[in-house]
Amino acid sequence: MSNQVIDLLKQLRQAALARNLKALISYHEEDSYLMRFANSAISLNTNEHLISIDTIAYDGRKKASYSMIVDPSDTASMENGLDILVEMLPHAQPLSYDPTFPVYERDVVDERAFDPALADLTNQERLAYFNTLAEGLESDDVKLSGIFANGTTTTAQISTANEFTQFFRATDAQVTAVLSSESLKWEVNAEQSAQMKKDLDAESLHADLALLVHHYQNDEAVQLPVGKYTVVLGPAATAELTQIMAYYGMTGGALMQGYSFLKEEDQGKQFFSEQISLTDNPDDPEIFAQETDRFGIERKPFPLIKDGRFQAFMWDQDSADEFGKTATGHDVSRVSLVMNAGSQPIATLKDLLGMPRDEDILYIPYIHYMNVVNPSQGIMTGSSRFGALFLKKDGSVQVPYNVRLTQKFTDFFGERVHWLSEKQVAYNVSSSYGRRDPTALKVPRFVCVKEIEISHSNPSY
Repeated sequence: MSNQVIDLLKQLRQAALARNLKALISYHEEDSYLMRFANSAISLNTNEHLISIDTIAYDGRKKASYSMIVDPSDTASMENGLDILVEMLPHAQPLSYDPTFPVYERDVVDERAFDPALADLTNQERLAYFNTLAEGLESDDVKLSGIFANGTTTTAQISTANEFTQFFRATDAQVTAVLSSESLKWEVNAEQSAQMKKDLDAESLHADLALLVHHYQNDEAVQLPVGKYTVVLGPAATAELTQIMAYYGMTGGALMQGYSFLKEEDQGKQFFSEQISLTDNPDDPEIFAQETDRFGIERKPFPLIKDGRFQAFMWDQDSADEFGKTATGHDVSRVSLVMNAGSQPIATLKDLLGMPRDEDILYIPYIHYMNVVNPSQGIMTGSSRFGALFLKKDGSVQVPYNVRLTQKFTDFFGERVHWLSEKQVAYNVSSSYGRRDPTALKVPRFVCVKEIEISHSNPSY
């Protein structure tokens, strides 16, 4: 397959040179499958195969781009796109800086994150997975919904500077299963990320869902008083907090535009718990990492936080050009963030509920509608949802109605961190909108944080 893609890119490169275009030509192909469930039945089962060509033309400080969905056999339409760029480029508004033009120094073929078995997953296998995770849990009142999305993403680039190319291919699956009570209106969920077929584990999701349904059906539902709590975060909450913190706080563009809660002089300073280290790790195919960025820069492990000390900002090429910095290999559609594991031997939800506790603990697996309130102060907000539990000191369990958290990122990952689990999991944060772009973080299965304030508490589900 890589040969066919590379041959097409080389053909388009020649067509661009014939038009005196200085251009970067990018290829994106997705083979996507989606099985959706609602009311304990399949509500949608679909797939799509799309190929796109994106071209950016350069002329000094001028840049113009043109994108199109293509039939790879229809070269006339693709060359017509180049003609449109020739017309557009003279009218582009010049940038205030000199943009770097990609010049690749070698051929790159990176298929570490591709698994043929996951690429060839069948409808029967997707359905069997959902049947296993929901076995015995549905009833007239409790209904199943969710999605099983999987596919293959292929990207490649060439520039008119030379004939070297870059080629990347990855497979991914993202599973979300929700069980909800029609009468009481509660919802619990379980999620899984997979890069290989062997990563799919319906039995573990069934165990979590069965445990949550048991407590939601049998334990007292309560409105928690506002105030401060010891909170245990699930992987969804930890991963999404980490992703949004890195985006707003640790990119060079955010720094220079005044969005970051960190400053240049903060590099090397202790802002986070000594237990926290965070690295962009391109060596981990489980989270769909790739070895070079769009400009051909080799990606190496890039520490963002080390033992609680903030290390450095990520600089994509365009931001580096604009602000006179050095690019760090972060001109990628997604980074590969890994938060270190801890020493707490808690690997499952059952382990968490069974651990001895000398205080009440609020378990929040998922933060709903998370958003940034004040990026320059690093303040976020969101509400608990999908399976929160209140683990009482006396060993009992209550089911809390949704609560709202409005905190700084350093409240979650600073000196209030109590412990991290020794088990890590990949959590898929891929968007279901736009092009397929598999994205995941690897985080501890559980993170325990002291004195997290609940600012609002719902009186019902």
